[in-house]
Amino acid sequence: MCDSHDHDHDHAHGHACGVSRRQALMGVGATTLAGAAAIAAPAAAQEADPYAPPAEPALPPSDMVLQKGRVAVVVTDPQIDFLSPDGVTWKVVGESVTEHGVVENIGKLFRAAKEKDLVVAVSPHYYYPTDHGWKFEGPLEKLMHAIGMFDRKGPTNLDGFENSGADFMPEYREFINDGKTIVASPHKVYGPEQNDLALQLRKNGVDQVILAGMSANLCVEAHLRELLEMGFEVAVVSDATAAAKLPEGDGYLAAIINFRYIANALWTTEEAVAQIAAL
Repeated sequence: MCDSHDHDHDHAHGHACGVSRRQALMGVGATTLAGAAAIAAPAAAQEADPYAPPAEPALPPSDMVLQKGRVAVVVTDPQIDFLSPDGVTWKVVGESVTEHGVVENIGKLFRAAKEKDLVVAVSPHYYYPTDHGWKFEGPLEKLMHAIGMFDRKGPTNLDGFENSGADFMPEYREFINDGKTIVASPHKVYGPEQNDLALQLRKNGVDQVILAGMSANLCVEAHLRELLEMGFEVAVVSDATAAAKLPEGDGYLAAIINFRYIANALWTTEEAVAQIAAL
């Protein structure tokens, strides 16, 4: 016990007793801190999610309501180079694609749209040999050309296309190759300004778009902005897109912030499928 009355041993005993008390106090302190950390962990984990919607949004909520006959599902770049571990970009997009369950979620959108006989359109990304002769490029254009991303042998040549990086994901081919899905001419940088997507949608009486695909801060955001400027009402599906994570920044985080600011609606796949099913 620490209250010994042996005077000859007071000094040694006092030292040992002090150590014992410090250890006890440290033990209590550690237990208290551990308990507090356990209580705070859920809140901290929630705060740590950089993609979570704001608890108290400042912007007005969406009032977008789908109308049968006016709506299409549009998917950008549902291709192997973006969405498969075999693709040339997987090392930088794979974490985000996996984190959000993008491959499965795009498949759910395709299936839901087909079950309701909605207009479905794909805006693909292809590069032909002549595109590699461009005299100036942005950073990502340089990278895409350097790694052979979306390469095809020519606009009228499908040699080697099947199962190449430019080909569609095998999971989606039953939907895309059904003879009904619109496959637009390729976009070349990010947006649909240079392809026939808008024309195809207008010719089908579409002015509402459910937008998904790859990648969030590049082609998806560029399509969103252009379609909005052309008078379409656009809902983006937040977990049916993903983006690269590089030292320059997290592309998905950059995009999700802009989606909240400018899209007519920002839905999860579950919400989008429910909206489609209600038509």
